[in-house]
Amino acid sequence: MSNKVAVLVAGSWGTALASVLAANHPDVVIWSRNAEQVQEINGKHMNSRYLPEVSLPENLKATTEMEEAVNGATAVLIVAPSKAMREVARSLKAYWREDMICIHATKGFETETMKRMSTVISEELGCTEGDIVVLSGPSHAEEVVRRCPTTVVVASLNQKAAAVAQDLFMNADFRVYTNRDMLGVELAGALKNIIALGAGMSDGLGYGDNAKAALLTRGLAEITRIGVEMGANPLTFSGLAGVGDLVVTATSQHSRNWRAGSMLGKGTKLEDVLNSMGMVVEGIRTTKAAHTISEKFGVQMPIADQLYQVLFEDKDPRIAVEALMGRDPKTEMESMKLATWEQWHS
Repeated sequence: MSNKVAVLVAGSWGTALASVLAANHPDVVIWSRNAEQVQEINGKHMNSRYLPEVSLPENLKATTEMEEAVNGATAVLIVAPSKAMREVARSLKAYWREDMICIHATKGFETETMKRMSTVISEELGCTEGDIVVLSGPSHAEEVVRRCPTTVVVASLNQKAAAVAQDLFMNADFRVYTNRDMLGVELAGALKNIIALGAGMSDGLGYGDNAKAALLTRGLAEITRIGVEMGANPLTFSGLAGVGDLVVTATSQHSRNWRAGSMLGKGTKLEDVLNSMGMVVEGIRTTKAAHTISEKFGVQMPIADQLYQVLFEDKDPRIAVEALMGRDPKTEMESMKLATWEQWHS
C-alpha cells in the first residue's frame, strides 16, 4: 500500500509509530507545532527531544501545517496527549474527509468528562465512534523506533477499518493483531497506567518483587472488574492491551508511569515529579478519572483509590500500602466475579 498517512503529533510515541509507517510506506507526514522540531526531523532525521540518538527514516517528513500533513491522506493517526486530544481533533475537523481512516494510540481519559479518546475524537470530527481504530499493546517508543520486535493490537467495531490499520503497520518487526472489543482495548490501555504507577511506587519504597507481583495481579483483577462493569470483554484484559501492556509498563524504566511512581515512593512530591519528567504521565490523570468512574459504577478499586489519595490528598505512600494490606480478609475469587465470554458475547 502506497497511500499517504498523516501522524498527529510528534511526541515520542507519535514519532515511533510514524517511523514504523515510514518503513512500510513512502509518503508519511508528521505534524508538530514546534518549528525547530520539524526542521530537525526534516534536516537531520532526528527528534532528539523525545527520542535522542535515534535516526528516523529519511522518507518521514514533518510540517507545522496540519493541512499539509492531512491533505491527500487516506489515514490519520492521532497520538496527542489525552489533555490535548479534543483540541487536536477539533483542528483536524477542517481537513477531515469521511473516506479517511482515523486511528488513535493515546491511552487515557478526558479528565473533565471521563470520556474515552475515541468518544472525544468522534464528537469533534462528527464521525461514527465505532469506525475509529484504537492501537494499543506492550510497546515502548524507545524500542519500537529501534525496530525491536513488538506486538500490538488494533481494535474497532468496523472490521474493515481495523484490517486497513493492521495492513498499514504490519511488518517483520511490528506484528499487529485485530480485536473487535474496542471498548476493552481502550479501557485496558488507559487503566493499566494506574497499576504501573503503583508498581513504580512499590519499587521506590524498596518493597521487592513479591509486593510488585501481588500488585500487578490484584491490579489486573481490579481494572478487569471495572472494565467488565462498563461493558468490555473480560478476555481482552488477558491479552496484549491488558496483561501485556501492564507488564511492560509496570516493570520497565522506559515507562514514564513507572518512573513517576518510583520517584513518589522515594518521597518526591508530585509537583516535583511532573517538573522533572518533562513529558506527560498519563497514569496520574487516569487515576483521577478512575476514582470518579469507580464511584459512578459502584465498583471497588482499592489500589486506584489509595493511589488517588497519595497523588491528590498527600497521603504517605507507606500508609497507603498499609491500608491495602490491612483490608478485610477475602477469598481470591470473591473479587473476580467476571462475566463469561458467552454472557459478554450475548
